[in-house]
Amino acid sequence: MKSEEITKSLPVTKRMVWEAYKHVKGNGGSAGVDKQSIEQFDANLSKNLYKIWNQMVSGSYFPPSVRTVLIPKKQGGSRALGIPTVSDRIAQTVLKQHVEPELDRMFHNSSYGYRPGKNAHQAVKQCELHCREYAWVIDLDIKGFFDNIDHTIMMELVGKHTQEKWVLMYLDRWLKATVTQPDGSILKREQGTPQGGVISPLLANLYLHHAFDQWMQEGHKSNPFERYADDIIIHCQTREEAAHLLEEIRERMQQYKLQLHSEKTKIVYCQDYRRKEQHENRSFTFLGFSLQPRTMRSQRGGRFLVFRAAIGQQAKSSMRQVIAEVIRPTRYKHSIVWMAEKLNAKIRGWINHYGAFMKWETLEVFSYLNGLLVRWIKNVYKIYGKRKAFRKLREIQRQVPNLFYHWQLGVRG
Repeated sequence: MKSEEITKSLPVTKRMVWEAYKHVKGNGGSAGVDKQSIEQFDANLSKNLYKIWNQMVSGSYFPPSVRTVLIPKKQGGSRALGIPTVSDRIAQTVLKQHVEPELDRMFHNSSYGYRPGKNAHQAVKQCELHCREYAWVIDLDIKGFFDNIDHTIMMELVGKHTQEKWVLMYLDRWLKATVTQPDGSILKREQGTPQGGVISPLLANLYLHHAFDQWMQEGHKSNPFERYADDIIIHCQTREEAAHLLEEIRERMQQYKLQLHSEKTKIVYCQDYRRKEQHENRSFTFLGFSLQPRTMRSQRGGRFLVFRAAIGQQAKSSMRQVIAEVIRPTRYKHSIVWMAEKLNAKIRGWINHYGAFMKWETLEVFSYLNGLLVRWIKNVYKIYGKRKAFRKLREIQRQVPNLFYHWQLGVRG
């Protein structure tokens, strides 16, 4: 078969592969089962990109096994993250960039996860606004969502939106790609799509668009929601309404071979100065932010209760853990400059993300960092007494005021 005929039958162009490569390179990432890094891929770039194009355009591309890495969860335990090879990430991106524009146009406005022009801050802000209007929330947790996506249902849903055979063929192959476990064993995948795969978020959004978003739009318009991938918050006027809707959702999820996590799914009362009832659940966590009653000061000096978002306790604990791994008061071999270089990018990222809501709650965490520095100074400079060590910290801050990013924001104590 001539190359022109192949290209005509499977419309994958070299330009599509090149654009996909640039996207993957920009995102970085670890090596897959072939242990090939992006730098190693770049060493023979033209040949590697041509190979991907040639295989995809001829229909002979088969995805390699996905390497599994276990990532610790903030609340304990671990979750499996699937890492495709660099070549496979490029191939997946080719298809994703081809189908995403059409699919994204039909997605619900309240779906915020992994979508162009949408982000977590928008989702949390909208959630906070809805909590002012609606007294009750359903905090929905789908048990092992990415691991339990049904392949047959998934392909039926994709078929509703495209009849391109090459798209359906490659999606089916990616869904069925084997998984290489940390111990080296290889497992067949009968269901689910790996977290970490390029195409997985788009498939997840499509699955829940049909299983949840569209269903809510058609039958429960009076109950707004925010969804970020499989993190879902639904707003209700009364507890009775929430309880009834939750049972309907439970049945709806079962139709799509999904289950709600009975312990993590809960109904929450959004208590504020207008809502004075007492209920067991008065807070929930959404995308790392805790939404809960908070005491605020009015312009007249009084205090009143509002239901607002700020950094959650789990996020604070995770940040402190990362900080403590770098700043160890009894370790002398690393300088304070080294510590700043190790932490500043993380500090900036944390503040940019969590500081979007009630910023001072996030900045408080860095008083803990300064406290570790005081203890480190006591040991390194052989200073007796916390006050003297704190004065030494002040001296360093005067000499290099921009050393740590949070110092630039005024968090020095």
